Amino acid sequence: MVGGNAKNLSPGVISRLKSEWEDEYKTFQKSDLSKKRYVYFWADGIHLHARMESSSECVLVIIGATEAGTKELIAIEGGHRESKESWLSLLLDIKKRGLTFAPKLAVGDGALGFWGALSEVYGETRQQRCWFHKMG
Repeated sequence: MVGGNAKNLSPGVISRLKSEWEDEYKTFQKSDLSKKRYVYFWADGIHLHARMESSSECVLVIIGATEAGTKELIAIEGGHRESKESWLSLLLDIKKRGLTFAPKLAVGDGALGFWGALSEVYGETRQQRCWFHKMG
């Protein structure tokens, strides 16, 4: 939706699309996880530079792998860097949405905020550092 293909999008169309996406996101944030069981979590904070600003925004992402091997987006939310408080808020939210079964394993980078929060919310989950982040 950028570049030459976006030239025919009016401000009204952009506003409508933004509103629809916000509604979809709000619905996603409230989705019931009570019947879900994930064997693995992958967690990462993705830093985005929007509008060429000097500071980046951090988006926290958790993807889960089901017992059948299907990967599903569990949570995506803006956070204050990759702090323990941001991760704790996100993990408590997915637990509140019904995800009471702790995953067997969580994979993430070396950011300590996630590991501290994970220990508080899903203390029985084993932790593994992502090979890409470990070697990179």
